[in-house]
Amino acid sequence: MAKYHWQSQNVKHSGVDDMVLLSKITEDAIVENLKKRYMDDYIFTYIGPVLISVNPFKQMPYFTEREIELYQGAAQYENPPHIYALTDNMYRNMMIDGENQCVIISGESGAGKTVAAKYIMGYISNVSGGGSKVQHVKDIILQSNPLLEAFGNAKTVRNNNSSRFGKYFEIQFSRGGEPDGGKISNFLLEKSRVVSQNENERNFHIYYQLIEGANAQQKEGLGIMTPDYYYYLNQSGTYKVDGTNDSKDFQETMEAMQVIGIPGDVQAQVLQIIGGILHLGNISFIEAGNYGQVESTDLLAFPAYLLGIDPNRLQEKLTSRKMDSKWGGKSESIDVTLNQEQATYTRDALAKALYTRVFDYLVEAINKAIRKPNEEYSIGVLDIYGFEIFKRNGFEQFCINFVNEKLQQIFIELTLKAEQEEYVQEGIKWTPIQYFNNKIVCDLIENKLNPPGIMSVLDDVCATMYAKGEGADGTLLQKLQGSVGTHEHFNSWNSGFVVHHYAGKVSYDVNGFCERNRDVLFTDLIELMQSSEYCFIRSLFPESLNAEKKGRPSTVSTKIKKQANDLVNTLMKCTPHYIRCIKPNETKRPKDWEESRAKHQVEYLGLRENIRVRRAGFAYRRVFKKFLQRYAVLTAETWPCWRGPEQQGVLHLLRSVNMDNDQYQLGRSKVFVKNPESLFLLEEMRERKFDTFARIIQKSWRKYIARKKYEQMREEASDILHNSKERRRNSINRNFVGDYLGLEQRPELRQFLARRERVDFADSVTKFDRRFKSIKRDLILTPKCIYLIGREKVKKGPEKGQIKEVLKRKLEFGNIGGVSLSTRQDDFFILHEAQYDSLLESNFKTEFLSLLCKRYEEVNRRKLTLSFTDRLEFRVKKEGWGGGGSRMVVFQRGQGDQAQLKPGGKTLTITVGDGLPKSCKPTRKSAQQYHGGGRNHVTTKGHQNGAAQFSASKTSNKQSNISYATPQRHGPPPSTAPPKMGSQRFPRAPTQTHHPQGNLDFLSVPDQGMSGQQRKRSISQRPPPAPKPQARPQGPRCRALYQYVGQDTDEISFNVNDVFDLIKQDASGWWTGRFRGKEGLFPGNYVEKI
Repeated sequence: MAKYHWQSQNVKHSGVDDMVLLSKITEDAIVENLKKRYMDDYIFTYIGPVLISVNPFKQMPYFTEREIELYQGAAQYENPPHIYALTDNMYRNMMIDGENQCVIISGESGAGKTVAAKYIMGYISNVSGGGSKVQHVKDIILQSNPLLEAFGNAKTVRNNNSSRFGKYFEIQFSRGGEPDGGKISNFLLEKSRVVSQNENERNFHIYYQLIEGANAQQKEGLGIMTPDYYYYLNQSGTYKVDGTNDSKDFQETMEAMQVIGIPGDVQAQVLQIIGGILHLGNISFIEAGNYGQVESTDLLAFPAYLLGIDPNRLQEKLTSRKMDSKWGGKSESIDVTLNQEQATYTRDALAKALYTRVFDYLVEAINKAIRKPNEEYSIGVLDIYGFEIFKRNGFEQFCINFVNEKLQQIFIELTLKAEQEEYVQEGIKWTPIQYFNNKIVCDLIENKLNPPGIMSVLDDVCATMYAKGEGADGTLLQKLQGSVGTHEHFNSWNSGFVVHHYAGKVSYDVNGFCERNRDVLFTDLIELMQSSEYCFIRSLFPESLNAEKKGRPSTVSTKIKKQANDLVNTLMKCTPHYIRCIKPNETKRPKDWEESRAKHQVEYLGLRENIRVRRAGFAYRRVFKKFLQRYAVLTAETWPCWRGPEQQGVLHLLRSVNMDNDQYQLGRSKVFVKNPESLFLLEEMRERKFDTFARIIQKSWRKYIARKKYEQMREEASDILHNSKERRRNSINRNFVGDYLGLEQRPELRQFLARRERVDFADSVTKFDRRFKSIKRDLILTPKCIYLIGREKVKKGPEKGQIKEVLKRKLEFGNIGGVSLSTRQDDFFILHEAQYDSLLESNFKTEFLSLLCKRYEEVNRRKLTLSFTDRLEFRVKKEGWGGGGSRMVVFQRGQGDQAQLKPGGKTLTITVGDGLPKSCKPTRKSAQQYHGGGRNHVTTKGHQNGAAQFSASKTSNKQSNISYATPQRHGPPPSTAPPKMGSQRFPRAPTQTHHPQGNLDFLSVPDQGMSGQQRKRSISQRPPPAPKPQARPQGPRCRALYQYVGQDTDEISFNVNDVFDLIKQDASGWWTGRFRGKEGLFPGNYVEKI
């Protein structure tokens, strides 16, 4: 039988796992559900097959071997949402269907896309088999991450490890499912970062890794200085990243190069190029007679040495350029001297070209290491920039948003296509949802003609540029206005243009568009690098300069357009899966949720549209067999298995829950459920069935265990007093409860305890001071110490006059010297402590003493000293200049079970009648006694009877030291239970349940099966069960004014308004009654006679 996570994982539900099941499809409802789950540490949520991942900014505990085993081979709905479930689904679909799979990971910078890609690769590596060759491929796949991160990632304002390039990693598999090859396609490396960075950002990681991690020999050979020395690193003023160890990362990068198979000499030359770029950036220029000159020729030598070129040629190529001139059919080459700005541009162009080609080499080295001759199966992982809207949006944002626009188009088209195909295959009719087709925006950007798109106009302008082409950006803006100015998704403004993307309007600043789009590497620089003495560097510039040039040089927009369309073609051939990553805040801190930021991402990722698409026809679908397996428990005919055609079994289940015919359709192999509410009906009834079964089993088991435990505890407690103290008739066989104050619902008392400190015993006791005046205290025993809590009136501040809980005493076990008791049947005992002693009275002293002895021995490794005598001495607290000394408590034989107190000077005389003999022991309870209460026993969440009541918010000013609440009709229960069978019971009142006043909705788990207003109304309209007729009573009867839960086996329990027989009234206040077949005692002031 399949493991369902509610059972096997004990997972607390938070919001809904699958947002297709949201009753309201609004951005606010989506954000609220994601927030609920995020705050409860559930970062994954589904929209049907789509996975939403929220960055937790901390390591989560559910990425271990255990989770890998749990999700392997399991269906999506059997376990909580997880990236492993999506990955396993991809892997199994590939193997079963023989189709290539791909996963598109999208989201803004810092949303967790790269980490998600790592988990996918790690899972596949774990679950797929293979020998040594396959293991080598796995190692390269995993080691490619640190290498590409070092050269392609950087710290930005939004993300300390931001991928500044896009990659599509295809993991290739044999027909047996072993990863035996792969291929990486990279695009849109942000090479402008090599030469300039914004404030609080860094260049690519590799520069800082080299500076921090290189050994002394490498530093000397590469001329490594501190990062602030280099112009290409010091513009932002940021060199360190919190939580990043650049030196350690450098070792991992070099190790990755080794694993991938890059030769040692090439590794050294890669580092030489990185060092050469740094030194190249320090070459500056000055204006001399309208021409640019190198400011300090001394700075030319080191970069020339590292790059293996002549320093004079380097100077020449940075300050001048050869240009071909055609005149009258003849062409000639002329040298043009550059100005300062053009020389700086040329230097930066060389640095960017060197870095880009090294990066491309590393990607190709990985591809060579894992390339396989023939492709069989593959899983592609797309990790790309997310949609970006900044204060100033330039050419990079334009390219990034264009690629995202293309991916959004795939997302919508493939999702709709998959839905339609499934409905056609199953013979289901449906009406497609209306959605925004962003093809019109893609055409606006990439159209070649009629009208030409933005990129085509940009390329036309760039073709006419000379050098830097001052004024070209203004020309671009004019031409765009003329070409696409009337387009409904385009507007222009004084410094640029606006495109209405699927995620909203983005204003682009046109300044620098043409320069960045051209990105021309002049032939002079190619010639220069081809003259290097290093073979590796020459191999990075393979261009043939003698070949006749035809057409325009390619531009960045042309390349990115081609890459985007190639990517789309690749993805369209695969079965797609989607991960939508969300960044919850800009602080990079866990549990920090910025509502507006989350909502913005929900909007531009199109999550609402995604849900609408998923729900357009039928929100949920199941194969007949799986449906029967999940809901078989609902009817006797289908449990444990249905005998007959599966389709008929499904129909039987749907009719058994009275689901409307228009809420479902049966296809050829699947059942389709229309609305989430209908599915919730099934889920709710299933949960109720399992909940009922679980409760019956739990109740029986807990009852059995509790009976054994408390019998043992009572016997152990009895041994402490055996042959030393007389016992009370009504307490020797009493059940032990432990917490008589209901601390789970008493935050005002728990505040004094340590967080998660366990409570062994809690009761309201009576303390006697130096004048033998009685004062109420709450006594709490934990495995660490004893707390005595009292109340005081606040004398100052805004809460003046209110009664507040105060910690009066905290007794550490190491400071307790012993406990003294009398030999009589009273409830008094003295706690002896190093400073002064405490005289206390508790009805549950035996239970308290047994637990105290146990905890004392655990802490101090010796038994607690107990003394039994009828003359007890206790030391009192010294106050000011006077006080201190000791007091005596003398016990004498008297009449009756109720203790009589007579203070006189420094002596308190207590008289009490004889109790049960000292040698008596509790009797083992018969089965009848245990089942007597049976179903009549009411279980309460909070306190048991006999606990003092203290309200955190409504403290009466009329309260005295003894009594804290006044009984009122239809109000709280009486504060005082009458003395039972002659014994003295001090005032006790049940604890009220307090709820925090602050808005903590996001921490709560919604009721199972409650799905929106429609479901709630249907539940609320169900008729109540008809009352059972009761026989007319023959004798006097009474009605309960308050709930009472019996504490002893000879007591009965009842709820408010319960009516039962009154057998006997007693002057002690404890009456005898009969309720549901059980006869027992109850406090008379909890009822009224009728």
